[in-house]
Amino acid sequence: MPHKVQVIDDEWAVTEALVARLNASGFETHASPDGAAGIEEARTFGPDVILLDLRMPDMDGFEVLRRLRADPALAAIPVIVLSANVQDSARQLALASGAARFFSKPYLAADLVDAIHGVIEAASNKTRAAA
Repeated sequence: MPHKVQVIDDEWAVTEALVARLNASGFETHASPDGAAGIEEARTFGPDVILLDLRMPDMDGFEVLRRLRADPALAAIPVIVLSANVQDSARQLALASGAARFFSKPYLAADLVDAIHGVIEAASNKTRAAA
């Protein structure tokens, strides 16, 4: 069964390209157009990892991340932040808020796919160790 990746990003062209790359890499994907929808859809899709943009109109990625971490049903899902914001303060805040990784746009797709595999494996190992 393929690993599930949810993309939460308001830029549809970027999302479509990313979803196509992830599908070609063997992932099952779901795209959400904004933060509120992404949080709700994560409950039904059950992703193994979430790829999250920071700059979105309804709520920014920091607020989405805060809500994911506050929800017991979603708190353990690893989040990789993808952002055009290249400031180190944004990266530091995202990681301090619970993001597993941070990628500045543009990024290399192969590096992102490797990171997805890595955070899924780390989450799986953490779950096994807790059991």
